[in-house]
Amino acid sequence: MGPGLLLRVPGLLRAPGLRWVRCRRAFSVRADGLLLRQLFEAKSCTYTYLLGDRATGEALLIDPVLDTASRDARLVQDLGLRLLYAVNTHCHADHVTGSGLLRSMIPGCKSVISRLSGARADLFLEDGDILTFGRFALEARASPGHTDGCLTFVLSDHSAAFTGDALLIRGCGRTDFQQGCAKTLYHSVHEKIFTLPGDCLIYPAHDYQGHTVSTVEEERTLNPRLTLSCEDFVKVMDNLNLPKPKQIDIAVPANMRCGIQEPPS
Repeated sequence: MGPGLLLRVPGLLRAPGLRWVRCRRAFSVRADGLLLRQLFEAKSCTYTYLLGDRATGEALLIDPVLDTASRDARLVQDLGLRLLYAVNTHCHADHVTGSGLLRSMIPGCKSVISRLSGARADLFLEDGDILTFGRFALEARASPGHTDGCLTFVLSDHSAAFTGDALLIRGCGRTDFQQGCAKTLYHSVHEKIFTLPGDCLIYPAHDYQGHTVSTVEEERTLNPRLTLSCEDFVKVMDNLNLPKPKQIDIAVPANMRCGIQEPPS
């Protein structure tokens, strides 16, 4: 696969490599050469994921945050990687994306989001599209319900899925604003995520309890919301009565513009 290809094909090739080893320069990578870093932004409890191919140096970021974009760019440089994409799982309501800043800081970096989000970006994805970085690939799976434009990104060997807000550890994203629909979210998770192998690692966009990773099997059997029937799930989601996200009035308009905030008047 060439540098940063976007492919539209019905399926993905499987690839081995679930054992973690140490490579030269003491950077922890999988046996197949995939480097993965989970980064945290404390104000919105957001996880950003850096994925890279140690052989080619090509990399991408999933769900970068504006407040920590400089940190992420530094890490990319420190690890000797070339950032191809700053990817958003959806148009976030609780923080401003760092994709716009990263594309201006790092030559060649493109911002990415679902076409159904309605937001600006360099590259728009649809269900089934594939992003490549070096020898690795992510499949974009449409997982709406939290927002219309939610995407889950699945590694080609089905060893890990980056679920955004669609599926959290023992929870899920809200459905009471931004085109939210509890019934749609329920079917998205059950049909696009819970159909993955049980040992597939789940990496969410947020966690508020200190968890970092789960598995498909854990969430299929232990998630208190998504183990309910669809009818009961809808009732729970319709009665959460949560306050709106603190940054929503700033974050959503900015994220519709790729994280670029309007200058003060």
